[in-house]
Amino acid sequence: MDHADIVARGERFRALHEGPEIFVMPNPWDQGSARILAGLGFPALATTSAGHAYALGRRDNEGAISREESMVHARELVSATDLPVNGDLEQGYGDSPEAVATTIRAAAEAGLAGCSIEDATGRSDDPIFDKSLAVERIAAAVEAVKSLDRPFVLTARAENLIHGRLDLQDTFDRLAAFAEVGAEVLYAPGLKDLATIRRFCSELPCPLNLLYGLKGQDFPISAAEQAGVRRISLGSGLARLAYGALLSAGVELTEDGTANYAKEVPGFEKLDPYMRGQD
Repeated sequence: MDHADIVARGERFRALHEGPEIFVMPNPWDQGSARILAGLGFPALATTSAGHAYALGRRDNEGAISREESMVHARELVSATDLPVNGDLEQGYGDSPEAVATTIRAAAEAGLAGCSIEDATGRSDDPIFDKSLAVERIAAAVEAVKSLDRPFVLTARAENLIHGRLDLQDTFDRLAAFAEVGAEVLYAPGLKDLATIRRFCSELPCPLNLLYGLKGQDFPISAAEQAGVRRISLGSGLARLAYGALLSAGVELTEDGTANYAKEVPGFEKLDPYMRGQD
């Protein structure tokens, strides 16, 4: 992949956020799942830290994946299709603003068209960075993006809701502060009701990414679009769906001694068109 291709993907990714319509950015966990999703017509893809961790046989904990492993994975997904790829880069593989800046530069070198940085610490006793440090970290990421020679879309994530801190005002204030220092997209995983989503979209100055597919989100994507959402992602949902199907089949084999799951197994003729021949 040459520099011109990287630049073109970055431009396409930024344009998706500037367009009038919502877009769905699903999260593959390997090259095969990336190629299937690209073949279905999605305009962009995103990595999933949990899906990557599971593919390596690890639990989804902060620190389960190193920066180096994440960048290898990013290169694999970038090379799998011609779509822009956004990186789920957790808290930036380090607490300090300097560590976050290093991660941004590494992500651009890996060919990613953008990434998200969280304000989660990865520590169960103190799960969320103090707001001042969280903002400093995003500001450092913004400066790193400005130093790049290619378009790169920075998403800032406020993680309160998925860590049991149901403080919507603090979550909103953090997103507003991230936007003020230059984040291009805002993301608060765990938003579920349309009234809150509508408020966030109308009062925040940047496009909002919505984590979709959560229990309690009893509305279609069209309703999210009407509420003002610009981008939909699925997190680890598709990866967990696939691993859940594997788990169910294994349980049936070991406990029931049957293979009724085989009735739902797609044939090679259904999957092969999405895959490449030997490169």
